[in-house]
Parts: sequence; C-alpha cells; structure tokens
Amino acid sequence: MGAKQETVNMQVSIADRTYPLLVAKHDEQKIQNAVQLVNDTIKQYQLQYSGKDKQDYLAMCLINFAVQAVSAENESALHHQMIEEKIAALRSTLSSLQV
Repeated sequence: MGAKQETVNMQVSIADRTYPLLVAKHDEQKIQNAVQLVNDTIKQYQLQYSGKDKQDYLAMCLINFAVQAVSAENESALHHQMIEEKIAALRSTLSSLQV
C-alpha cells in the first residue's frame, strides 16, 4: 500500500471571497503563489477597466490564464517535435556510419 499523502486545510481569498481547500502539504506554497497571481491580475484589470463587476474581472483573469496555458502547451509540443526530428536525424546519421 502507498504512503498516505499529508494534506492541509487552507482558506484562500480570491476577489474578496474566501474558499476552503484541502490540499497536499507539498502544494501549499504553489497554491498561495497562484492565489497571489490571480489577485494581482484582478487588481490590474480593475485599474485598467474600472467599473466592472468582480465576475467580469474573474472572467478576464480566467481567459488570460487559459491563453497562457494554451500557448505554453503549443510551445511545448513544438519543442517536442523539434527534438523528435533531431533524434531521427541523429539515428539516420549513426546508421549511415555503421557498415
């Protein structure tokens, strides 16, 4: 049987609302950093687009992070493809050297 993962209860505040979370102990700092990033991004949108509802700022934040995730995924796939092509070229070179 696997070792039981240690968890902690957290209260995070996003856009002036508190959410209880049960998270893995080793993820606690990552979650705090992510919450800070979300709140900072919301503040930027509040300064840029005053007079919107909190829900609007949350939606803008979500779209921003989703675009970043998709971009990172696409970039990762491109790097993976380039690496595969280089490996294939190396294999071809190595096999042409073997007689």
